[in-house]
Formats: sequence, structure tokens, C-alpha cells
Amino acid sequence: MNVGRMLRVARRRAGLSQRALAARTGTPQSSIARIEAGLTTPRVDTFERLLTATGHGLELESRLGQGVDRSQIRALLAMTPDERGRAATIAARNLSAFVKMARVRGRVQSD
Repeated sequence: MNVGRMLRVARRRAGLSQRALAARTGTPQSSIARIEAGLTTPRVDTFERLLTATGHGLELESRLGQGVDRSQIRALLAMTPDERGRAATIAARNLSAFVKMARVRGRVQSD
């Protein structure tokens, strides 16, 4: 999503017209219109001020799928459905044995 679209969505969610957002922020309405149309890109501080006036903000978030080890996914997808089922059964048994052992040792409380 581009900056102009983000601002337009935030403004509309807040129920504000461009003119009302301009009045709240001291930014000319024509500047807001140019940003929303994608004709200009605001500085980060300007964009943040506009978003804040709509009740939104800028946050840094990881992109979905970034930092994911896809090798394990590929390995599972290379298996047949039967092989994946057997692997899941083995993993479930291992987890069950681990939980049982942890309870015996008093490290996991039972529900």
C-alpha cells in the first residue's frame, strides 16, 4: 500500500474530509489532496502528523514471511501426504512423551 492510499484510508476511517484533516493539522488541503493522489510524497514527520490527527500512527512491523526458514516447509511439501501423516503422528507421540516426562519431574502443571 502506498503512502497516499494509507492516508486516504486512515482519513476516511476517521470520518474526516480533506478539509477537516487540513484544519486539524495546519496542512493545506491541496497538499493532502496531492499526497492522496500520489503526486507527492510527504516527509515522514508530516505523514506521521497527518496519521496522528486521524487517530492512527506509524509503527514498525515485520513483514509476514520475513525471517521464516522455508527449508523445513519445502521438506514437508516434498513428502507425500502419507509421509506427512506419519511424521505428524511421530511428532505428536514425542510431544506427549515429553509432556508426560515433564509432569513426572514436576516442571509442568497439569490442567
